[in-house]
Amino acid sequence: MRRGAAALAAKEFRDAVSSRWMGSFLIAFFSLGALLSVLGAWTNPLGGSGFGRTTAALLNLVLLIVPLMSLVAGSLAFSAEREKRTLEFLLSLPLRPADVFLGKFIGSAAALLASLAAAFGALGTLMALRGGLRGAGLYAAFFLATALLAVICLAIGLLASARSRKVASGLGAALLAWLLLVFAGDLGLLGTALALRLPPAALLAAAWLNPLSLYRLVALDALACDLDVLGPAGLCARDVLGAWLRPAALAGLGAWLMVALASAWALFSRDPLGEKA
Repeated sequence: MRRGAAALAAKEFRDAVSSRWMGSFLIAFFSLGALLSVLGAWTNPLGGSGFGRTTAALLNLVLLIVPLMSLVAGSLAFSAEREKRTLEFLLSLPLRPADVFLGKFIGSAAALLASLAAAFGALGTLMALRGGLRGAGLYAAFFLATALLAVICLAIGLLASARSRKVASGLGAALLAWLLLVFAGDLGLLGTALALRLPPAALLAAAWLNPLSLYRLVALDALACDLDVLGPAGLCARDVLGAWLRPAALAGLGAWLMVALASAWALFSRDPLGEKA
C-alpha cells in the first residue's frame, strides 16, 4: 500500500473510532448483549452455562445491528467528503483515486473491527465472570464470522456511497440496503417459497443471494447448533453439504466481498467527485 493511502487509512481510522454514531451503535450492542447475558443467567439458575447460551442468543442481535453499523460507515465514506468538498482537496494531493478508495476502505474496516473486538471482548469478559470459559472457542469463531460480515456490509455501504453527493442520499441508500438484506430478503424468500412451493434445495441455493443468510449458516455451524432451526433449507444444507457447509458458505461470503468492492471501485473510479451523479 502506498504511503498516501496508508496515511489516509490512519486518518479514517481515527475519525471513525472517535465518531459519536459508532460509539452509539457499540453502546447499544453491548447493552443489549449484556442484557441477554443476564437473562441467560436468570433462566439457568444452576449456572455454568459458559458462552454457549448467550452466544447463540447474540446471533439475531448481530444480524440487526452489525449490518446497519457497517452500511452506515460505508455510506459516509465518500458522500460526506463530497458534501464537505474535501474530496476535491484529497484528489488535488499526490493521491490517486485508488489510494483514496483503498485508504477509506482499510481505515473504516480497521475501525469497525477494532470497535467490534472491544464490544465482543467486554461481553466475553462479562460472560466469563458469570459462567466460566466453557464455549470460549465457539465465541471466538462467532466473532470472526461477525467480523467478516461487517467488512462485507462495509463494502456494500461503499457501493451505496460511490455515486452519492450528499450524506442524506448515501444514508438513504444504506438504509434501503439494510431493509432489503435484513427484512425483505428473508421475508421475500419465504413468501416466494410459499407461493411457488419451492423445494428445500432451491431455498438453500437462494441463501447465497443474501450475505446475511450465509452468515447465519456459518454462525450456526460454528456454534454447533442444529440446522433444524432454519427449517427445510437447514435440513437440506445438513443432508446435501454436510461437512462442506462452512467452506461453501465462506466461499459465498468471500464472493460477496469481492463483488461489492469491485462494483464500488468501478463506480467511484468512473466519477470520483460525483459530478455526473
